[in-house]
Amino acid sequence: MSTTEAAPAAADSTAAVLRPLVCCGPSGVGKGTLITRLLEECGDWVGFSVSHTTRNPRPGEVHGKHYYFVTTQEMEKDIASGIFIEHAKVHGNMYGTSLLEVERIQKSGRVCVLDIDTQGVRLIREKENPALAPRYIFIAPPSLPVLEARLRGRGTEAEEAVQLRIKNAKDEVRYGLESGSFDEIIVNEDVETAYAELLQLARTWYSRNAPAANGAGHN
Repeated sequence: MSTTEAAPAAADSTAAVLRPLVCCGPSGVGKGTLITRLLEECGDWVGFSVSHTTRNPRPGEVHGKHYYFVTTQEMEKDIASGIFIEHAKVHGNMYGTSLLEVERIQKSGRVCVLDIDTQGVRLIREKENPALAPRYIFIAPPSLPVLEARLRGRGTEAEEAVQLRIKNAKDEVRYGLESGSFDEIIVNEDVETAYAELLQLARTWYSRNAPAANGAGHN
């Protein structure tokens, strides 16, 4: 289910065709699954901005593909040098999105997709960088109990870490639903429906980049 929080945005003009697409949502909501599918099916016109993080890699994660895994000292140095358009400490770990990553995707002629949390959204909005001017989508869970069940079902973290994610999720969902900071809200109750909504929004907003909705452009 998609809920509009702001006036529907028109398709990009030529000058704004490469505006980034920010996907935001609490841990466990499924935004990673949605983004991965969008990249797999639309990789010729959509690209992913790889974030920096100080957290340890999860099984199957690859440095430079899923994240740039760095030390706390390296992260602090990069923050001080101003390379990030946004950075935040989330669940005890540091994350950041570099301008170079966004530009890398833009220069390839693709729409840059960013996976960031609500702290990052606030920071980007505060800076109001006209070179970015992203479109914002919030991925929301059907309910907090459903989100908690998903987090516990992953079985990848200790109880203390799960509790921290649940606590943070409450604040993130409240901000996502009430702040008016997002162009669209997608409730991920069913992944197929949520993905169809995400794809439709991307095709509408980036119609100059996206092929016709007949399956063209899939890798």
